[in-house]
Amino acid sequence: MAQTQKKQQDMGTGDVKKLLLQLMIPAVVAQVVNLLYNIVDRIYIGHIPGIGAAALTGVGLFTPILMLLNAFAMLIGSGGAPRTAIAMGQGDKKQAEKIVSNSFTMLLLFSVVLTIVFYAAAPTLLRLFGASDTTLPYALAYSRIYILGTICVLIVLGMNTFITAQGFAKISMLTTVIGAVINIVLDPILIFLFGLGVRGAAIATVLSQCVSAALTVLCLVKSDGMCHLDLRRLHFRMDKFLRIMQVGLPAGMQSVIFNISNVLIQSSVNSFGAVTVAGNTAAANIEGFVYISMNALYQTSISFTSQNLGAKNYHRIDQTLVRCMCIVTLIGLVLGNGAHLLGNHLLHIYSDDLEVISFGMQRLSVISVTYCLCGMMDVLAGTIRGLGYSMLPMIVSLIGACVFRIIWIFTVFRVQHTLFILYASYPISWILTILAHFVCYLIVRKKVFRPQET
Repeated sequence: MAQTQKKQQDMGTGDVKKLLLQLMIPAVVAQVVNLLYNIVDRIYIGHIPGIGAAALTGVGLFTPILMLLNAFAMLIGSGGAPRTAIAMGQGDKKQAEKIVSNSFTMLLLFSVVLTIVFYAAAPTLLRLFGASDTTLPYALAYSRIYILGTICVLIVLGMNTFITAQGFAKISMLTTVIGAVINIVLDPILIFLFGLGVRGAAIATVLSQCVSAALTVLCLVKSDGMCHLDLRRLHFRMDKFLRIMQVGLPAGMQSVIFNISNVLIQSSVNSFGAVTVAGNTAAANIEGFVYISMNALYQTSISFTSQNLGAKNYHRIDQTLVRCMCIVTLIGLVLGNGAHLLGNHLLHIYSDDLEVISFGMQRLSVISVTYCLCGMMDVLAGTIRGLGYSMLPMIVSLIGACVFRIIWIFTVFRVQHTLFILYASYPISWILTILAHFVCYLIVRKKVFRPQET
């Protein structure tokens, strides 16, 4: 990283499509690897002799807490990185470094508070999320070890975005991949060889996150680019905190709200029985690979838009949006429809029960084949967020994708109680939200671009 300043990616010049792909592909690889090692983690836990099913269920109950930790990391990543990208576009290295320093300090403070709160409240929260007397010991054993590594989790998720914001997507990818490989190697050793069970899985995850966090911090410390992190000059500035929260808080809240709406839909799926739930879960896992591939464009669109906004290259913002929409649509159509076409084979990985596979195919036939719409929705939201308007896409997404689905469940779904009607709420809500986001983009574009065009 010694020559970071010279090699730092300038998103204000060069071919937009080529630059997008250079950032997107490593981001996709990193997210796919991250998802894969989580799946492998669950597979190992599910095969612990005598307790596999209960242990897997218990660990699964930790997911809501994990989502909350991710949301706090997103406050920093989604709030600080766009601000840094704008400063980079303006060529203001001093300002960019202040934002990075402030963001890192905020992460440290958040991690201390969250570790104490979640560690103490873990038993109560897990009971609230449905832990029984059988599953609570496994859920608690996994949760408390994982929570002790909160600082590493937040650093990896929150600070990696600053590496990507400089154009070093491959380096960001490597920090994730190295951690994932360590986790996959340590899992069987700690779970089975040392007989630590779910505790071994949690320790493996925490150790891998520690390595990834150390590499992330090292990259930022060694960088002499705009996002240099000086650990000797960490500081907290309230004005910087408020500006970061202005962008990051709506993004974090949106993530939490989406999870709440998905829980409601999951409860509706539960009404069809255990076999349906199994098929729905398997199909959702397959769709996860499609989603993270498209989500890389969302992250990329924010960085590109913010840096070009700072440089006042307004025409490149339009180019970025058009190309991101084209690429994400292509990815969604190819992978989403590919998942549906290969659905029978892919679902067999999760279950050999033909009825489970049949229910899984029902979900894929509605949601997976239209998943490109979700990607388009996210890219539009990311572009608006990159322009500095974070609250607007949150409100639109809240109404279009969450409130609409809730209303749908209590009206249309109640009249026609079928899986197709339930699943149809997804593509319909995506279309409505896309249209609303596009209108918002035109309004924001007119407001932001006016100084140059008049």
